[in-house]
Amino acid sequence: MADRKILLIGGIAAAALLAAGGLYLASRGGDDQFAGCGGSAVAGGMEGFGTDFTLTRQDGQRVTAGQVFDKPSLLYFGYTFCPDVCPMDSARNAEAAALLRERGKDVQTVFVTVDPKRDTPEVVADFTSLFSDDMIGLTGTEEEIAAVNKGWRNYYKANDAGDGDYYLVDHMTNTYLVLPGNRTVDFFSRDTPPEAMAERVGCFVDALG
Repeated sequence: MADRKILLIGGIAAAALLAAGGLYLASRGGDDQFAGCGGSAVAGGMEGFGTDFTLTRQDGQRVTAGQVFDKPSLLYFGYTFCPDVCPMDSARNAEAAALLRERGKDVQTVFVTVDPKRDTPEVVADFTSLFSDDMIGLTGTEEEIAAVNKGWRNYYKANDAGDGDYYLVDHMTNTYLVLPGNRTVDFFSRDTPPEAMAERVGCFVDALG
């Protein structure tokens, strides 16, 4: 247990460092439909983010990107053994989605693992159920997960060379807003509070019509 505590503390520090580094994104031109919804410099200009995929949902069903993103979605990449950051971010995303539902806006949360070696569908199901009954959890083969992360330009690295059970995974901590049709239009850093996230997402949903 002592060894794991040391690993957890180190993981928190590593995740904080990655979060502080942030994600540099350059706008590639605006989309007038969402012109009033910006909070980041890239609102409506993230056409290069995202990819088609087929992954395994937490209930064991194979699903495509089109099936997953059938409504506005808050997409997050993390892992279930994550000591602090991933649970906090997942809880924040679920809270933002709940605030939006209270306003009559149907938005879902999606969690994609960066640790497919340990995150089986059953493990992912246990994790997502902690935050929302509606959160979609996705896993797959190492190749499938690598391809999805590449599509969203999400860096991750498993530190599993020395410990097969209690290793940590470095990863970026952005949450992406993906609209139906697998269209990524905005992103949120982990210091965005749920209320601010709900406001921005709500603007996109309203503009979507």
